[in-house]
Amino acid sequence: MQVNAVPHYDAGDNPTNCCPRFNPDGWDNRHLHFKDKRFVRATTKSIMHVPINMGKIFPKTFLAITDAGADDPDDVLVLSRDVSPWKGEHFFAVSKDVPGEEMAYLSGDYLTRVFEGPYKDAKKWHDQLINDAGRGDEASPDIFFFYTTCPKCAKYYGKNYVVGLVEEQAGDGAVS
Repeated sequence: MQVNAVPHYDAGDNPTNCCPRFNPDGWDNRHLHFKDKRFVRATTKSIMHVPINMGKIFPKTFLAITDAGADDPDDVLVLSRDVSPWKGEHFFAVSKDVPGEEMAYLSGDYLTRVFEGPYKDAKKWHDQLINDAGRGDEASPDIFFFYTTCPKCAKYYGKNYVVGLVEEQAGDGAVS
């Protein structure tokens, strides 16, 4: 298992000039091993788990990453999780530190699952990830979602793919 590697994501297939078309091949049922994988960390405000300022935060964060030359077309990954009903946390994979942005480093072993459907199914996907990892009776594992397209692009493409990542071993996942 290669450290810090993610499946290929062709960011060049982008007819919307917003979110690239996502090809789920190679993403489902993968085991990812992260060791101090570098991310820019950003937060969004939510109302009952529905983000209200993502459209402002994501472009600002992507611009900072691009301006710093820290984007990597071979490592396209933005992990999101709800910290509370009022706050979301987002981790943008980068190739180097980004000045002026909060850096985070993720370590742990994760199982991936690809889901397709409306965002309102996130609770169902969350429960499925816990079940797939065989972690139902233990403390809640770290779970992240990679929302591969925004709602407008999902409508354009006719598919809304979301990749879920669930921590495989209790206590392995860590964000620092």
